[in-house]
Amino acid sequence: MPTVLNQAASGSANPATSLSALWAYLQPALDHIVKSASNNPNGKAPAIDFGLYAGIHSACYNYFTAQSEANAITLSATSDQKNTSSGTDMYAQLDKYFAEAAREIALGAPQDDITLIQYIVPSFNRFNAGSQSANRLLSYVNRHYVKRAVDEDRGWLRLTDVIESVAKKITTDDSREMISQKFREKRLEELKKWGYSDGDTSDEAAFAESCAEAASSLDRVVPISSLANRRFRTEFMEPLLATPKIKGNSKAKHKIPKAIAPNTAGRPKGRLARAVKELLESDTIEESERLRLAAGLAKALQVIGVRPDHLLRRKLDKYVATASPNHAIAELTS
Repeated sequence: MPTVLNQAASGSANPATSLSALWAYLQPALDHIVKSASNNPNGKAPAIDFGLYAGIHSACYNYFTAQSEANAITLSATSDQKNTSSGTDMYAQLDKYFAEAAREIALGAPQDDITLIQYIVPSFNRFNAGSQSANRLLSYVNRHYVKRAVDEDRGWLRLTDVIESVAKKITTDDSREMISQKFREKRLEELKKWGYSDGDTSDEAAFAESCAEAASSLDRVVPISSLANRRFRTEFMEPLLATPKIKGNSKAKHKIPKAIAPNTAGRPKGRLARAVKELLESDTIEESERLRLAAGLAKALQVIGVRPDHLLRRKLDKYVATASPNHAIAELTS
């Protein structure tokens, strides 16, 4: 496959006439930057021709503009004030696309535990690079649809989330500004869970927010890159993280449990947890490779929105934090 996708690869129909026409124009570019093979060791997405890039941007603009005008005419001609925001259908189509792309990656996952991690890390790096390229390619979707949805309180953090968390502290005398301040405080509190610290740069704050966006539920509207990474989590990683259910004796369900600390050592683990255990305990993998895989997987789990308090994230983060200095010392003394 060529490293650059040219304008000639797109269809000839006016892409702004319908969603199907726009998608037929856009999908080859998405397939190229998200799914095509890349020889770049960091999984960098292959490029597309500037003419096609500009054409897609213009097509999105024209399609959303036509939708907005049609919605305005419909509203003025009827008494029904309910209106579907222009871009909703496009956003849903993108969500479906990334879900299917993540499931395709999941279908290629090997059965061996350590090989699984060796598959996940480069697969995620490639997928994430593609999602970042798609985010830039579809910047108009973010500006036109996502930003408006966030302004309408449909983003990853909503006013209802804040009100529920501080309901006892809000009084009838609280002004709109006071509630807005509580919202900002709640947002900062959430970002700190994803690695943000006071005084961090705007890029570091943006990264923490992208993790929080990817961690949100599917009904929350988030930027394209976070939309993609959220689907990588729900369609690929969550099934690997799931712990098999233990079939217990139904007759014992009403018994009062004994006040003894549970022994979790013999409990079944999710497939990814077993793979990580084997990776960290293996004596057939060099320390540098083990550290690289562990760090890569830890980063992937963070980016796709696996919560910081998840046991597997804590285990990986602890290993990387302790192994990195030791590895550096070994490198210096070797």
